[in-house]
Amino acid sequence: MVKSNRDTISVNDCQILAHYKYEAEQYIITLASKEIAENTQPGQFVHLSVSGMLAMRRPISVMSVDKENGTFDLLYKIVGEGTRQLADRKIGDVLSVIGPIGNGFKMTDKKIPLLIGGGVGMPPIIAIAQNIKDNDYFNPYVILGSEVPFPFDTVVSNLGGFYSSKIHTMPLLEEWGIQAGLTSLQNFEGVYEGYVTGLAKEYLDSLSKDDLLNVEIFSCGPHPMLEAVSKLAKDFNLPCQVSLEEYMACAVGGCAGCVVEVQTENGPAMKRVCVDGPVFEAQTVF
Repeated sequence: MVKSNRDTISVNDCQILAHYKYEAEQYIITLASKEIAENTQPGQFVHLSVSGMLAMRRPISVMSVDKENGTFDLLYKIVGEGTRQLADRKIGDVLSVIGPIGNGFKMTDKKIPLLIGGGVGMPPIIAIAQNIKDNDYFNPYVILGSEVPFPFDTVVSNLGGFYSSKIHTMPLLEEWGIQAGLTSLQNFEGVYEGYVTGLAKEYLDSLSKDDLLNVEIFSCGPHPMLEAVSKLAKDFNLPCQVSLEEYMACAVGGCAGCVVEVQTENGPAMKRVCVDGPVFEAQTVF
């Protein structure tokens, strides 16, 4: 029996096992929870307490899981008081975490997933890559964009393939054997100068007509980026799934504070990003 997205939601006390700080006030935190590690699907998120000072939780997408050791990783950036207080939490502290929440990305029979993530929208894309890294059926290409220094030390790829000799990559993706390119307008060394959609278009233009029939786009990032990715998908007549980022209060479907308009077979409908999403078909929201 397949679990619904609500069946996986549980409240967990998770100990902080690691907490790394990167440039531009970016952090990667590792939390212990066997249940969350085993049940999280790419695109889902958790809703966590940041401190005893703030009652409101914060939603953060899961970046990767370690089912064997029962841990999961989150990437976040300080954008307000909540994430600032989260950044002050130390190894050994325990956070209350609700999750995993939401409808994640759904892999189809398309053999060439084009995975596009921007800024703090990178984690769900990395989560997809981890989920399919040992599946020989898929031949993914990942594009990660950032206008601040990336939260990892970039490396030159030795995998071959599209632009690999010119563009640096994320070490974790290189370790997983997944081709990737990095983009920015900040003139970072080894990084494609331009938007994620610029590199994506060049990648798609490099494919044969037969290969294009096997492409599906998966994307997460800021709203303007997702809108541009959606347009690119439409231009190439490609299916596209996007993960939306919205402010949330309860994050479990009770408050309806994160609703967006989605086009359905029966016309426009208001859908909750937390439990009806956060992943939607791109053409239904843009």
